[in-house]
Amino acid sequence: MNTTKMADLVDYGFIGLLGLMSVVALWLILERYFYYRHVDLRSFKEKEELEIALGENLTMIASIGANAPFIGLLGTVMGIMVTFVTIGQSGLVETKDIMVGLALALKTTAGGILVAIPVVWFYNMLGRKVEILVARWEMMKRRGDI
Repeated sequence: MNTTKMADLVDYGFIGLLGLMSVVALWLILERYFYYRHVDLRSFKEKEELEIALGENLTMIASIGANAPFIGLLGTVMGIMVTFVTIGQSGLVETKDIMVGLALALKTTAGGILVAIPVVWFYNMLGRKVEILVARWEMMKRRGDI
């Protein structure tokens, strides 16, 4: 396999994976957001039952937010390896070639961070919403509304 194909595979593979992760995270975030807006707290008789229902998909959202930078970093490492292989095979060592290769390799790290920041932010927002809904349920339970 020539180095151009390897570089394209690294680029499209890791950027594609990060894109897929961001789409999955967005879908899960929207699903949880709309569920929380329309959840009927009175339908839950036990607190544990409510917490289980509210906690669905949050682990997956957190996992995407936590792992996106690592996947981006892995893409960067692979890109740097491809750059060094290309330079080693060509036999020519020009500063321009090294810098361009390294700069292009860093785009997957930037992509991973761009995926992680909003996903972690939304995860925290949803986690706070869960706390509020549980507190409302407990208040309703004490008042006898449930």
